[in-house]
Amino acid sequence: MSYSTKKSQSLFERSLRVLVEGGSSPSRGPANYGDYPLFLDRSQGAYVFDADNNKYIDWMMAYGGLPLGHAHPKIVQAVGEAMATGALLPAATQIEVEVAELIQKMVPSADRVRFASTGTEAAMAAIRVARGFTGRPKFIKFEGQYHGWYDDFLVNAHPHPISSLGHRRDPVKIADSSGLNHRALEDTIVVPWNDLAALERALENHQGQVAAIITEGIMANMGVIPPLPDYLSTVQALARTHGALFILDETVTGFRIAPGGCQQHYQLNPDLSTFGKALGAGLPVAAFVGRSEIMESLSWGGVLHYGTQNASRVGLFAARANLQVLGDDNVNVFEHTWSIGERLVKGLQKVFKETKTSAIVQGVGPMFQILFTEQAEIRDYRDFCTFVDRDRYRRFVHALFQHGIYMTPASGLHSVTSLAHSPEDVDDTLSAVREVLLNGEYA
Repeated sequence: MSYSTKKSQSLFERSLRVLVEGGSSPSRGPANYGDYPLFLDRSQGAYVFDADNNKYIDWMMAYGGLPLGHAHPKIVQAVGEAMATGALLPAATQIEVEVAELIQKMVPSADRVRFASTGTEAAMAAIRVARGFTGRPKFIKFEGQYHGWYDDFLVNAHPHPISSLGHRRDPVKIADSSGLNHRALEDTIVVPWNDLAALERALENHQGQVAAIITEGIMANMGVIPPLPDYLSTVQALARTHGALFILDETVTGFRIAPGGCQQHYQLNPDLSTFGKALGAGLPVAAFVGRSEIMESLSWGGVLHYGTQNASRVGLFAARANLQVLGDDNVNVFEHTWSIGERLVKGLQKVFKETKTSAIVQGVGPMFQILFTEQAEIRDYRDFCTFVDRDRYRRFVHALFQHGIYMTPASGLHSVTSLAHSPEDVDDTLSAVREVLLNGEYA
């Protein structure tokens, strides 16, 4: 039977009558998928099924939100139990305490925990706490990194022509959205990543004004770009030297790279950290954590942080079950996801070499991305904007759809492994990639 997405196309046409661009996020619409997106209907384990009943091996896992895979039995059971006893309660709950204790046990820097609904909200709160605690107005973010859709963060987070970015020592700030509060961006300092000299220059130029440096542990908004050796520990040290807080955004890497995230993997001790995605196992649960004396600034009369859905009961039931599995040494989730990731990355590298394809694979354990480029590596945002062929990647992924492989069509995002993936899934994916490349289906 030939591959068909007629139902997805029909649903998209229908959706345009009620939803802007046919959806609720550009990442799920034509901005990423071209003419129309695939409409996914259901999932199980390592697989998703679209509206036309096509089956795919899923390497997206809901943008990294499902470390155990789709519809894991313990998550399904936990959500059912929560719904049966009350979806939302207007008071403190025991489950909130239990999940905070689990986070504290797994994350080295989590003296105190505060829940939110999304990674964006957690990052917004972390910056507010940093400003409130230090009494300083500005913060440093790195080119190409995404910390949510909050006005202060939406600058140099999407690819732009290299000619528009200015000199590395003095980057031009480019707003990634219309409608931003441009006065807010006055306090946002943009610096190239993996460039310590540029960071030192920015700190010196804004001496005594920088409340925080916020960074991803692994740049996950331009594919997967690892930090250079000792880079993050030096960023942390520079923050401390200049009286700024070191904020580690673990929205993507938390509960994925290691039980304690990047801070465990790279042996860091951030002042504040943010978590989302994998925390809630598919439900909107986020958190920010940090040193006691900093987090206590959230006490009444200090830094304000409200939210009806903060510590959503259903989400926390899912989070508890999720963290219990992730922390179970008998399951060895991280050992498995690293093994699957390394097997797939090595296999892809071999296929690209054998087919003489100008592409590389960058990854850290369970996170990886394919980048069509002549370069041996991509080290920062400017490399990505200059050397990565994003259109070629999109065509390649669309060709993979027809072979039952589901990856993001956006080269600026990334793929992940899960507990549900098997070596056979890796082998099937490599076979599909080889066939697409040899047949020139993506040209």
